[in-house]
Amino acid sequence: MADVQNSPETAPELTGAVIAAIIPGQTPRVVAEAARYASLMGVPLAVVHVDVTRFVTYEDPEGVPHTAPIDINVDAGVQELQEVRAQVEQALAGSDVSWTTVQLVGDPALAIKHYASKIDAPLIVLGTRKRGFGETVREFFTGSVAARLSHRQHRPLLVVPVDEPVPDEHDPFADA
Repeated sequence: MADVQNSPETAPELTGAVIAAIIPGQTPRVVAEAARYASLMGVPLAVVHVDVTRFVTYEDPEGVPHTAPIDINVDAGVQELQEVRAQVEQALAGSDVSWTTVQLVGDPALAIKHYASKIDAPLIVLGTRKRGFGETVREFFTGSVAARLSHRQHRPLLVVPVDEPVPDEHDPFADA
């Protein structure tokens, strides 16, 4: 059953939901694993997408965040959220797990951490990034979202591999 929300503040019934952090084009395995854990725990699933093209400007007295784009000509988050919703609808077709999509903004690790605290999530599920030299360099400087979350909050993380395992003898710079 899908229950689509656009703002984390309009979904108080999500208290205790499992969080699935999803990006467009990601393997359905990530959301399927998150839904499996939500079902086992008897809680809803909050599918979050983080729009990195926007940032929080302030929170009003009711706790509702107000955002602004980094670039006035960029509105990528709206389309990406639509893609994520379509992916989740397809991946969870026939599932009895109640789920909602939530758009977060800013730095992915910090946004997910803040939202997990807000809804008291028992688990955060996210996928690894696809392998490639560009991702390796970016993660070298910024750290992966999973690694940053594991060091900055207390909730359990389930990191779902999205690629085939790399053999131990594989040279990571051979693909560059």
